[in-house]
Amino acid sequence: MKKKATSLLLILLAVSCFLKGYSQTHGFADSSVQKWVAQENLRNASIGVYLQDASSGELIGSYNPRLSLAPASTLKLVTTATALEMLGPGFRFTTTLAIDGTIRNDSLLGNLIIIGGGDPALGSEYFHDHYLKNHFLKAWTDSLRRYNIRHISGGILTDASIYDDQSIPDTWIWEDIGNYYGAGVSGLSVYDNSFEIHLCSPPVAGRQTRIVSVNPTIPDMHFDNRVVSSDDQRDLAYVFGSPLDSDRLIRGSVPKGRKDFTIRASIPDPAFLLATQLRDSIMAEGITVDGTIGKRLVKSGSELKLATTLSPPLIDIIRLTNHESVNLFAEHLLKHLAYIRNGHGSTQKGINLITEFWKEKGIDIRGLFLYDGSGLSRFNAVTAEQMVNILAYMKNESKHSPLFFNSMPAVPDGTLSYFDPLKFPNQRLRAKSGSMTRVRCYAGLLTTSSERQILFAIFLNNFSGSPATTVKAVETLLADLYRL
Repeated sequence: MKKKATSLLLILLAVSCFLKGYSQTHGFADSSVQKWVAQENLRNASIGVYLQDASSGELIGSYNPRLSLAPASTLKLVTTATALEMLGPGFRFTTTLAIDGTIRNDSLLGNLIIIGGGDPALGSEYFHDHYLKNHFLKAWTDSLRRYNIRHISGGILTDASIYDDQSIPDTWIWEDIGNYYGAGVSGLSVYDNSFEIHLCSPPVAGRQTRIVSVNPTIPDMHFDNRVVSSDDQRDLAYVFGSPLDSDRLIRGSVPKGRKDFTIRASIPDPAFLLATQLRDSIMAEGITVDGTIGKRLVKSGSELKLATTLSPPLIDIIRLTNHESVNLFAEHLLKHLAYIRNGHGSTQKGINLITEFWKEKGIDIRGLFLYDGSGLSRFNAVTAEQMVNILAYMKNESKHSPLFFNSMPAVPDGTLSYFDPLKFPNQRLRAKSGSMTRVRCYAGLLTTSSERQILFAIFLNNFSGSPATTVKAVETLLADLYRL
């Protein structure tokens, strides 16, 4: 009896020590958070903080954890997590070149068709080697030679119908959609759906700049250039224009005295550009085309596939999405999830699918409001607790956990380049950041100096300090937690 009593006492002491240790950690973290939110530059801010032990699930600290806030690009973690779980890391998108007609001697009596499979990375600068070692345009042209096609009596048609024709989410703002980061989604995307505008700026501030070149050349594009030279060394030029519109207005300023200063804009019609380039490629090889470029309106069901181009594996696309915060990739994933489930991709169907997916995983979705997959919309709202709960699922329940967390940048790479690597050595902080005007958000995994892993979400909306000061404040809070 005495032995059993001693054993029980030892167990109680162990539990007591654990609870005491947890209480001290919890108290320190909560104290740090409470002190942190009291800063003057955060006085008018809407703040949500949630800190959770990755192993035990214990709450370490919080502040307004159920307050719905704009997550900015941290929303990409939700989109990429869903895509990874539903599609798997090895999934690949396809783009197909086919013919609809008959081949007689060396002539195709019919049309050449480019069938989009939703590849967000076709020709992407992020995957230069994947596509350009064996350039898809060359591969497609070579496929015509294999069938001895030297003449096409029809035209070159594009088929981007796996997604709907609304390329831009309803709530994106006018200032964004003409620029590269606001490029719209197409079932047949190419070159990150963006192009370069090269400007020459005078050596004196306040003077009109001149467009030197555009790459790639966009057919029938017209520019109203109102960009001026400036003493400011930043790129403050913005491109305005809507999808399918060949007119672009450029406003703002670029640094003075530059012979070639590059800004990037969104391609108005990626499918049309791709078809134009294919036509130029095959005609350069002596293959003639009688017809024009257009959209395939009717599927015959009797097409002959000539060539198929595969995307990089999904995990590589997810890694780029989170590491470089590529809006286009995230929006593609959102629509493609809807396509896989419903046979047709749209933003709203993708949103419904993501919301339902996490609800089925036990996440409380009250206060979760989604309007896109990238976080560019100001209408998005997520709570800090919801974000951490999704991260906790990916950490503890997903078989793809290491792949997912390694897709986030580690200090000082990617979107965490502003953080001091001396404060977070050996990739101990992996996180996705999100930023827009008066919004700074961070979510991810912190491994402390004592090897404890903490899942966190820190959301700041409508702060009054400068962005640099606010980022430094977040870094300070995470550095305090690192010492746990």
